[in-house]
Amino acid sequence: MTTIYVGNLPYGATDDELRRLFEPYGPVESASVAVQRNGRSRGFGLVVLTDPAAASRAISALNGFELEGRSLTVNESRPRRSVRDRQEQWDTGHSSERRRRH
Repeated sequence: MTTIYVGNLPYGATDDELRRLFEPYGPVESASVAVQRNGRSRGFGLVVLTDPAAASRAISALNGFELEGRSLTVNESRPRRSVRDRQEQWDTGHSSERRRRH
């Protein structure tokens, strides 16, 4: 199974629309649009395809695809980084700048 990130979705996009967009490329295990607590779309979603070859075809075909006037960003999902990982990366990249200020 391959999880695909779909960014720059129209804010009105639904799980069903996302599923239908990917079904021509292979069996879709799941498709979900990320929503905020208030129910408003966050503008991205995740799709899980059962066949890695189908996922690759879908990514190639749909990256840059225009949906309701928005150019989609479609790629293989990467693991979410923890807050600690992001802070360590920021600290590493900004350590010399911080020393100059103090």
